[in-house]
Amino acid sequence: MARVVVDVPLAHLDRPFDYAVPEKFADVVRPGCRVRVRFSGQLLDGFVLSLDDATDFSGKLLPLAHVPSGEPVLTPQVARLARQVADRYAGTMGDVLRLALPPRRAAAEKRDTPTPAALPGAPDPAGFARYSAGPGLLTALAEGRPARAVWTALPGEDWPARLVELCQAALAGRRGALVVVPDGRDLDRLTAAAARLLPEHSYTVLRADDSPEKRYRSFLAASRGAAQVVLGTRSAMFAPVRDMGLVVVWDDGDDLHADEHAPYPHVRDVLVQRAWLDSCAAVVAGTARTAEAALLVESGWAHELVADRVVLRSAAPRVQALGDDFELARDPAARSARLPSLAHEVARKALAGGAPVLVQVPRRGYVPSLSCARCRLPARCAHCAGPLGISPRPGPGGARIPACRWCARPAATFDCPHCHGTKLRAAVVGESRTAEELARAFPGTTVRTSGSTSGVLATVPAGPSLVVSTPGAEPVAEGGYGAALLLDSWALLGRADLRAGEEALRRWMNAAALVRPAATGGAVVVAADAAHPVVQALVRWDPAGLAARELADRRELGFPPATRIAALSGSPAALAEFLDDLRLPEGADLLGPVPEPPRPGQEGERERYLVRVPRTEGVALAHALSEVQGVRSARKVAEHVRVQLDPLDLA
Repeated sequence: MARVVVDVPLAHLDRPFDYAVPEKFADVVRPGCRVRVRFSGQLLDGFVLSLDDATDFSGKLLPLAHVPSGEPVLTPQVARLARQVADRYAGTMGDVLRLALPPRRAAAEKRDTPTPAALPGAPDPAGFARYSAGPGLLTALAEGRPARAVWTALPGEDWPARLVELCQAALAGRRGALVVVPDGRDLDRLTAAAARLLPEHSYTVLRADDSPEKRYRSFLAASRGAAQVVLGTRSAMFAPVRDMGLVVVWDDGDDLHADEHAPYPHVRDVLVQRAWLDSCAAVVAGTARTAEAALLVESGWAHELVADRVVLRSAAPRVQALGDDFELARDPAARSARLPSLAHEVARKALAGGAPVLVQVPRRGYVPSLSCARCRLPARCAHCAGPLGISPRPGPGGARIPACRWCARPAATFDCPHCHGTKLRAAVVGESRTAEELARAFPGTTVRTSGSTSGVLATVPAGPSLVVSTPGAEPVAEGGYGAALLLDSWALLGRADLRAGEEALRRWMNAAALVRPAATGGAVVVAADAAHPVVQALVRWDPAGLAARELADRRELGFPPATRIAALSGSPAALAEFLDDLRLPEGADLLGPVPEPPRPGQEGERERYLVRVPRTEGVALAHALSEVQGVRSARKVAEHVRVQLDPLDLA
C-alpha cells in the first residue's frame, strides 16, 4: 500500500490516505513520486509519502488510478518541512506543497542531468577576514558543524561573492547549500558570482521568471542530487537540497520574502525551521538588520558576524542629515526645502569628480499626492474629500491643474480647512518628477531613472550622471557612487506601520552601501531630522543598535516578534461564526474588529480581527486556528475566513 497526501483544499482532510498499489504500478511507484487517485468521486493529484505492507484502515483500499512518473520529486526532508510549515502557519500540507513543487514536465524528466566533474576545495578566507568570526564560520561549514550567524555586511561589500564562498565551504565539506535572495536582480549577481567560484553543474538556479520546463530541469538537478547548491528567489526555500549543510537568506527584511499565497510563509522563518530539522548551519544576512534577526541573536540561537568599528569606518561613506544643528544654522531653509544647499553641494562635488550620484525617492511616477504648503496636511477635494493630485499629462496650454483622484473634479483654487493656506506642494514626488527637477538644477548632466515606471536598471556606467531610483531599484554603479541623496525621508518614517523605522533604515542602508568609502570622497545626505533614532542609526551605521531597540520596544508593546499575531479577515457574519468556534490559548488578546478594504474579486463589507498571544503560545494558537478551519471545512460553510499568522502589514 501507498500512503498518499492528496491535493485537496479542505482543511478537515489534511492528512495522508492509504491506497493499494496495483501490480502494474509495482515497479514504478516509489516514495516521493506523483500519483493520481480517486477521492470522493474525483480524480485528484497526490504524492506518495511512503510504501508499506500493512494499513490501519479496516475497509477495502482503493487502488492508485495512475502513476504519471516514478520520479521522486518529494524528498522525505521536504515532506517533513512542509508538515512543519503547515502547522506553524495554520495551513494545510497541500497548500505548502503547491508552493514547494513545480508542475511536472515530462520532457525534462527524460533528459539526463549533468553532474560536476569535481567538488571545490575550501574557499580563500580573505573575503571574510574583515569580520572577526568570518574565517571561523568558513571552517565550521567545511567541517559540517551547524554554525548559526546573523551577518551584517559592510558597506560596499561584494556580498554575492561572500555568499558563494559560504556555499563553497559547505561543498568542500561534502554538504549541500541553499541561498534565497529577494528578487531577480540579486539572483543575477549571485549567479554571476557562482559561475566564477563554483564548478560547472555543482549549482542550480530556481527563478520564477524561467520557463516552466527550464525551472523543472533546475528543480530536478537538485532533487536528483546532481547540484548540491541551490540559488533562488522565494519559492526556492523548499528546494530539495541533498545533505543540507547550510541555509542562507539575504536581506530578510524585504517584503518579497513573504509569500502571498496560503499559508503565507516567510523565507527567514522557513529556513530557520530547515536549519533545526536538518541540523545544519544557517546565516541570516543583510546590510541592515531586522528585529527578528535581533531576536535570534538575543536568544543565543545565532551569533553576530560583524566587523569592528575601525574596519567599518574605513568602509562606510560619510553620512550627513539635513536637519542637524550645524546645517540649520548655515541654511535655515534646510528643514523645509526638498533639495537644500548641502545636497546640491555634495552632488556637484561628486559629479565634478567624475562619479555618478544616486538619488533615492520613496515613490514611483510623477506626483502621487498633494499637501498644504503651510501645514503639510493632505490636500482634499472640497466635493468628495478625495485626495488631490496632479496628472503627469499637461492640460490646455501646458499647465498642470490639481484634480481629485477619486471624482476627477479640477481644483483650480484651494483653501486648506485646517490652516486656510492657499498653496499646494507635492506630498511625495516620484522619480519622474524628481528627474525633471534635477535636470533643471544640473543642466547638461545625464539623468537616468530606475523604477517600475521607467524600468529597473541593473547597472550604470562610471562617469558623472544622476541616477534617480525608487527603493529596491537602485542599480549598481561601476566603481561605486560618489554620493547618494535620500529624499522625502518623512514619507518612509511617517508611515502608519509597525516596521516603518526598520524598513526606512533598511532601504537607506541598501542605497548608502553602494556609495564609495568616505576616504575616497563618498558621501550620503539624508533629508531628515538628525535627532530621529532611525537617522542616528544611519549616521552611526549601527543597524544592530536600532534592531535591538526595535525589539525592546515591540516587546514592551506586545508586538511581533516578541509575540505571535494572527490576522483574521472576512465578512462580519463569517468572523462571528469563526470566533464562536475558536478556543483561544491562555493569555490571548482579541483586538478588533476594524474595517478592511475588499481584496480583488471580493465584494461586500469586510472586517479584520487580530489575535495576539505570547511567543511561547504560538504553536497553540496555530493549532486552535487549524482546528476551527477544519470544523468549518467539514460543515462546508459558504464564506471563507482568511487566516494569516505573523503578517508583515499590521497598519
